[in-house]
Amino acid sequence: MAELDPDLRALQDVRDCAERAFRAQAAIAHASQAEVDKLCEAMAKAGAANAYALAKLAVEETGIGRVHYKILKNLLGSEGTWASIKNEKTCGILTRDEQRGVIEIGTPVGVIAGIVPTTNPTSTALFKALIAVKGRNAIVISPHPRARRCIGETAEVLRRAIERAGGPADLVQSLANPTIESTGALMKHPKVAMILATGGAGLVNAAYSSGKPAYGVGPGNVPAYVDRSADVEAAARWLVESQGFDNGTLCCSEQGLVLDQPIAGALLKALQKRGAHLCNEEETKKLERLCNVRGHMNPDVVGIDPARIAQLAGFQVPSATSVLLARQGGVGKEHPLSIEILAPLLSVHEVDGWEEGCAVSIAMLEYGGLGHTLGLWARDPTVLEAWFLEKPANRIVVNGPTSQGAVGYSTNLVPSMSLGCGPQAGNITSDNISARHLINVKRAAFPKRDWETIWAKDHARAAE
Repeated sequence: MAELDPDLRALQDVRDCAERAFRAQAAIAHASQAEVDKLCEAMAKAGAANAYALAKLAVEETGIGRVHYKILKNLLGSEGTWASIKNEKTCGILTRDEQRGVIEIGTPVGVIAGIVPTTNPTSTALFKALIAVKGRNAIVISPHPRARRCIGETAEVLRRAIERAGGPADLVQSLANPTIESTGALMKHPKVAMILATGGAGLVNAAYSSGKPAYGVGPGNVPAYVDRSADVEAAARWLVESQGFDNGTLCCSEQGLVLDQPIAGALLKALQKRGAHLCNEEETKKLERLCNVRGHMNPDVVGIDPARIAQLAGFQVPSATSVLLARQGGVGKEHPLSIEILAPLLSVHEVDGWEEGCAVSIAMLEYGGLGHTLGLWARDPTVLEAWFLEKPANRIVVNGPTSQGAVGYSTNLVPSMSLGCGPQAGNITSDNISARHLINVKRAAFPKRDWETIWAKDHARAAE
């Protein structure tokens, strides 16, 4: 019998995975909270136990990021995610409000299509699988083709854990040979109930156009404003730590520094003491040509070390360089480094006062990061409140790193590898996506205690 060509084989894989996921989900559709939590706990422990192996495989396969930081991300995607949802009710009766006479009941969505990118492949797969199964759902992952091995191995780790805990392994699956066409087919498959899409704008738009309910996330062109009232040394430390966190591959990583003039010089010196390289005009021009390709980030620089970026651009910096800093005169097409670039590279913008800083920060958000994340370094309460009220960002990380803060690692935000940007960015939610987004909540409602009185009174008024 002739073997199917690769495209047909990929489409058949979609059909097979969707059918198996549908049957596996049906097998746990009426499971108790305790039974589901047993599966999730096993998944989280397995993810953490394999954090190093999966991180190493991800870096070897994709060439993106650093093993040490991918381990941290894997721990966040497994243990961190589980800790945040462990005590959350997702099955059966969720709440019972005797006073109002309303009972809330959680029911599963069904089969989730999980689209996983190449930048954070294993941690995102761990995270999406956990929040799906927590709601008694199954998930079929469509991995980025450049990360299919490490994502596939992540799925296998979770499948083995589910089986050991007494559940059906097919609650978690990953497509073996993903293509653009097979990803589209998965999103439109009749057995798929919902889509959880993380990736580029084209992929997210395809998810929204599939005819299925979808959670998509927008890009993040994250400004970090450092006010004259800021703790300069703390800002320098955590800006470097944030950029070094897997080489800036999270969409919530800072993209541009907006520096209040009175502290700009001191902050740049503090950054340089921590290994940052402040580019001269010639080096900046070389970076602009390399990193911005027809208005979009060059994928060849995503998640690679600063010294390697400099080498590709045509100049040399020490191998221990922590981040590249490049001045830009504004935001927009005329300023090529003012776009989102998922790498340890920060554009630098100097402003006079928080009001001008506000304008530049909003310009950055509107130039490819609307609704996502903003970093704010300040101790002046007036500045803090003004920024909280006015900025079009749904996560404002205050006096801390945005890479670790927006995902709920260094803050008490909900731990998540999928960050909604709200309607202003075309997303259905501005939340950090978690298990509660992947369940249906139905409500049983009893009549109000004074319903008879209200009914009679309103009839009397209508008859006057």
